[in-house]
Amino acid sequence: VQLQASGGGLVQAGGSLRLSCVASGGTFRDYAVGWFRQPPGKEHEFVTAISLNGGATKYADSVKGRFTNSRDNAKNTVYLQMDSLKPEDTAVYYCAATLYGSSRNDKPGQYMYWGQGTLVTVSS
Repeated sequence: VQLQASGGGLVQAGGSLRLSCVASGGTFRDYAVGWFRQPPGKEHEFVTAISLNGGATKYADSVKGRFTNSRDNAKNTVYLQMDSLKPEDTAVYYCAATLYGSSRNDKPGQYMYWGQGTLVTVSS
């Protein structure tokens, strides 16, 4: 499966962005999807993951209550709604997919397929 992430940009602290991850080349409903981010000079960190049918999600403590992960299998798309953004949310955001995975998959090594990343910059 191929993944294409989009929707990043520059936003002021307190603002919102919605990222999209569009999949092609596979049976999308068979893949759990995660979002990871890489802040400048740091390693990849887990943001959120969603189950095959979207019924279960998991969030990092740092984004809980501010970010919402959802998916539309009919459109082969996962969305990451990011509200109340903070400067520390600045990072390149990646979506990733794992076949027959679950929302409990929170480590980069558990994902086989990765999108190209989209940059989110939050100014103070």
